[in-house]
Amino acid sequence: MGKAHALVFLAEGAEEMEVTITVDVLRRAGIEVTLAGADGVGSVVASRGITLTPDAALDAVTGPFDIVVLPGGARGAERLSRVPAVGTWLKRHEAEGKWVGAICAAPIAFHHHGVFSGYTVTSYPSVKDVVGAWGSWVDRRVVVDRKLITSQGPGTAFEFALRIVRELLGAGAERDTRGPLLLEH
Repeated sequence: MGKAHALVFLAEGAEEMEVTITVDVLRRAGIEVTLAGADGVGSVVASRGITLTPDAALDAVTGPFDIVVLPGGARGAERLSRVPAVGTWLKRHEAEGKWVGAICAAPIAFHHHGVFSGYTVTSYPSVKDVVGAWGSWVDRRVVVDRKLITSQGPGTAFEFALRIVRELLGAGAERDTRGPLLLEH
């Protein structure tokens, strides 16, 4: 199996734990991650006031990627819902049967961009009515339906990232990545 590549979107107001834990875990597993700024290469202030800097501007990213990932945070998710390039990536990955991951409030972007209708998903509970209007919402920490991985929020970020590792690289890679993190099995 060749090296896996992930594209993680970054927008103003993103939930920093969901960004940093996901990127860190994927990189620990050997996945090449591009953190792409929805509004260019400038630093953004995340939901709790931490400044994060993307690797590249989303408009300059070409891929290919094995997965695209949408971190949550209410403001960040709203912003990702309005960025046409995010919709382009989501539609491409859905059409090509490639992986997509979304955590917390980020699944609201699926409705706005017209993708993943009818899928079983989870999200942060405060947006379950919005998410459930076009899919089947379930109260589980991580959900996989076809090539879509969704998760509930900051407290599930490690599980979310490790599930991405499992799906892209296999159970052995997930186990090898989990061990040094000292997480319960």
